[in-house]
Amino acid sequence: MMTLRPDLAINLVTLGPSIDFGSAAKLCAAYGIRHVGVTKEQVGTVGVTEAARILRGEGLSVTAYARLPAFPATRDGARQAAIDEALRMIEAAQSISAAGIIATGGQAGRDYKDLGRARLYFSEGLQALLQPVRQAGLQILLEPLHPMYAADRGLFFTLRQALEFCRSFRADIGVIVDAYHLWWDPNLAEDISRAAGLIQGYHVSDWRLPTRTLLTDRAMMGDGCIDLPRIRRLVQDAGYVGPHEIEIFSEHDWWKRPPAEILKTCIERFSTAC
Repeated sequence: MMTLRPDLAINLVTLGPSIDFGSAAKLCAAYGIRHVGVTKEQVGTVGVTEAARILRGEGLSVTAYARLPAFPATRDGARQAAIDEALRMIEAAQSISAAGIIATGGQAGRDYKDLGRARLYFSEGLQALLQPVRQAGLQILLEPLHPMYAADRGLFFTLRQALEFCRSFRADIGVIVDAYHLWWDPNLAEDISRAAGLIQGYHVSDWRLPTRTLLTDRAMMGDGCIDLPRIRRLVQDAGYVGPHEIEIFSEHDWWKRPPAEILKTCIERFSTAC
């Protein structure tokens, strides 16, 4: 008999590139998963309308839709192009009934190399989105990333930085706590406590030793060096009651395995290693 798992979410990227969007959703539903995280790339493989139909048909809710683009300095229409892309993402997120839309701040290192200035451009870009986000019934979810992504994916690298930005921005922005990105931070326990009321998502995977590639070499929970039970307790003590979302990028290991094996192992390790 299928066991429902309301406390567990699966980011569909975890199941790897060998499975299509519809099959991934069906597999999750078959194993009692009721919450999934999705990306614009995944939705793009089938189109927004079809993705919404699939998710609704399998009874799946979407924790969050990833991720907003970077907002560059105004030059050659690049900023307006980014805002237009973000507006399309907001419409798509509303169509698939996502609870929120993830932002990491984008990137520095191309048009500019000053992280402070890049955060200013990011803030200005978000200002243009606040009304559409509210009208769509969504929330922007700021996810701080590990510092190794400073050049090309993120602008916030500790939970403290993300919290300071949220509070200075004076808008309804939540935060994602991702154990993979934040486990190393000596201030993590204090900052998770300070984040009470703002935590809108909790992501789990493990840190593989040695890490072979920066983006796609995460470990299955229990196979790495992160004290996941401790972080889970901290997040729960801060009042977070939503699903815990497994998000594993693993091109050298898990993505080479059958998606059903990946999912079954995720469920087992969630019970024993998280």
